[in-house]
Amino acid sequence: MEYSKIIAITGLPGLYELINSKSDGGIVRSLEDKSTRFVSSRVHQFSHLESIEVYTERHNENLVTILKAMEESKEKLPDDKDPAALKSYFEKVYPGLDHSRVYTSDLKKMVKWFSVLQDNKIEIKLSEPVVEEGEAEQIETKTAEAKPVKKVPAPKEKEKEKEEEKKPAAKKAVKKESPSKEAAAKSEKKKPAKKAAAAKNKDEKKSSAGAKSKKPAAKKKSK
Repeated sequence: MEYSKIIAITGLPGLYELINSKSDGGIVRSLEDKSTRFVSSRVHQFSHLESIEVYTERHNENLVTILKAMEESKEKLPDDKDPAALKSYFEKVYPGLDHSRVYTSDLKKMVKWFSVLQDNKIEIKLSEPVVEEGEAEQIETKTAEAKPVKKVPAPKEKEKEKEEEKKPAAKKAVKKESPSKEAAAKSEKKKPAKKAAAAKNKDEKKSSAGAKSKKPAAKKKSK
């Protein structure tokens, strides 16, 4: 029998083991007479001993802390019908209790519960939190994320980077003229040269013609 399954039920004396819980209540077994019954949650309220806390002068302590102090103490359990004996006992076992908020009825209840747990040989300890496999993976993932990791660009980011690198080249290609246009431009540049050559030839012909006309005529032979 586990301490985590032990409950107290309002309106019912003693402690119970929660065997099965339902939406409208639960099936419980009494730790004193071992009888099993269904208890409605509409009429009664269930309180796990694990969830119960006790007022102290500093801060609230889990009931386990008080019960463990009682277990380790060599003081004899007091008569639960004697309020003075109850207070004197807890002042020796756990002197930090806030008696302005922990009443005699609470002290009496703790003594009775301790006796029932001892009679049923139930180990007084809190259950350890169970970590599921999924939760463990999440914890490991969070731990890994906490470490500084060098950012590696995703495949889509790499493609974007390649496209950005190609963009300047594409712009240059647009500005560059096609081969046909280049050839036309070259031919246009050569045309003035041809005209100049033709004009030069004309000038040379004119100069040669002028030279011939200026040649002195041959002297007529005298008879």
